[in-house]
Amino acid sequence: MLFDSWDSIGRMVVFGIAAYAGAIAMLRISGSRTLSKMNAFDLVVTIAFGSTLSAILIDGSLSLATGIGALALLIVLQFVVAALAVRSGRFRNWITTQPVLLAWGGHVLDDAMRQQRVAIEDIEAALRQRGFARLDQVMAVVLEADGSLSVVESAGTDGAARLSGMQVPPQ
Repeated sequence: MLFDSWDSIGRMVVFGIAAYAGAIAMLRISGSRTLSKMNAFDLVVTIAFGSTLSAILIDGSLSLATGIGALALLIVLQFVVAALAVRSGRFRNWITTQPVLLAWGGHVLDDAMRQQRVAIEDIEAALRQRGFARLDQVMAVVLEADGSLSVVESAGTDGAARLSGMQVPPQ
């Protein structure tokens, strides 16, 4: 069907503007964490948020109040899960991944690289972005919970502090 009716197009425009405004308002209320680099949980919420917004725009049987309510529910759930993760280490470990050491002392940790499915080219790109030509110029490379790669430059107290809580291989 190429064209249904002007009513359905008008509904989509009005609901789209209202749902968009509601989504922006809820994202502002929910705080920066909702829009920060995402872990797996955040990605699921984002996809569900987009799917719900799409349903509001397209599904003629869905009321605006129901759609906005669904968006609000997702934001509330995201807020509750984030709050629980801050308060409970066990809960945080259940919903998020932990950082993984991929390279240490100039050498890649092959088992960690294989397990995390990270290629040496990814580490080399992270090194270049930080201005290093070789792996032996840095203390460590870490795969962060959000999927980004961190390069820890020196073995001094500042560098070691950045690795607190991680399993570091013996020297």
